[in-house]
Amino acid sequence: MSGNLQGYLRPDGRKGIRNIVVVAYLVECAHHVGREIIAQFRDQDVHLIGFPGCFPNAYAQRMMERLCTHPNIGAVLLLSLGCESFNKFSLSKIIEESGRPVHTLTIQNEGGTRKTIGAGREWVSQQLAALEGQEKVPMDVSELIVGTVCGGSDGTSGITGNPAAGRAFDRLVAAGAACIFEETGELIGCEEIMADRATTPALADELRSAVAKAARYYATLGYGSFAPGNADGGLTTIEEKSMGAYAKSGASPISGLIKPGDIPPRGGLYLMDVVPDGEVRFGFPNISDNAEIVEMIASGCHAVFFVTGRGSVSGSAISPVIKICANPDTYRRLEDDMDVDAGRILEGRGSLAEVGDEIYDLLVGVASGAPTKSETMGHQEFILTYKSFEPIGPACLPN
Repeated sequence: MSGNLQGYLRPDGRKGIRNIVVVAYLVECAHHVGREIIAQFRDQDVHLIGFPGCFPNAYAQRMMERLCTHPNIGAVLLLSLGCESFNKFSLSKIIEESGRPVHTLTIQNEGGTRKTIGAGREWVSQQLAALEGQEKVPMDVSELIVGTVCGGSDGTSGITGNPAAGRAFDRLVAAGAACIFEETGELIGCEEIMADRATTPALADELRSAVAKAARYYATLGYGSFAPGNADGGLTTIEEKSMGAYAKSGASPISGLIKPGDIPPRGGLYLMDVVPDGEVRFGFPNISDNAEIVEMIASGCHAVFFVTGRGSVSGSAISPVIKICANPDTYRRLEDDMDVDAGRILEGRGSLAEVGDEIYDLLVGVASGAPTKSETMGHQEFILTYKSFEPIGPACLPN
């Protein structure tokens, strides 16, 4: 089905599966103005993202640079209050160099809320009209980057939804796509089986080190990635949850380890290390599932698989989220929000292979423009907080 894909060609040679105008606020003080700007374009491809902090952070700067130059984005409006520390000039230059139209509005200079909203809506309208005429070009599955996360996990997640996503990942990797799974904090105890799948001994050591770092981080915090909802859903231990989370990686060799904002250099399977480097300074590594989705998108993911057992209604800005429901009872309650009924495996209405193929085929349709359930309902969740990372070393990437 790879011939069915079509995308939007960007100046850097990458192709997007959406053609979005992004409105990006650079401090929480500009958030409301951003919400009011996009409110006029509810049923159009205009998304709101942003960084709330007033103080600078290298991670947040890099994330915004990656997000605003994502292949799914066609134009960017930056919103500044005027006195925040975010380097809007550097961000604007990077977006401009990527070949995208970019415009910055500074609220203190524009004359306040109403005038900035008016100017912003006018600019967005102009960009939507310009992007409407952009033609799609043929695109192959091998050009896709796809992520997978799990949230609201229960006892069914590791039996149906996660391994079915893993089957889809295996097909994607075989087709030349880049696939990213996470997170090291939920893979404690799986380091050796992941190391056995590494393409090089040096990468195997990096995988072990990343999980060990996560274990130290959580030990310092005094709690791990195991929520009351997980226990209510039938999970009994962090080991059980880890094995379920691991299942969504599939069975392909692990080609590399990346950190948020690192873009896979070529196809293959990559583990994303989302736990900050250095001492524990910023609290819980990801305060919600949406934070992990944002980091996947910053690493170039055109779309993200979201496996849930208890149920989640989250989508995201920029890249479509395909929700895979592991529990058949949850699917019946939340069918309007779910794209795939993986729970039917438990009831004998399908196999892992069949559901994996369904996920793969659905992705191809979404990549060609078909909306996900979350897109049809206007979900554009986004969250970005403070973190700190050191650059990855050469052992982390394919030879």
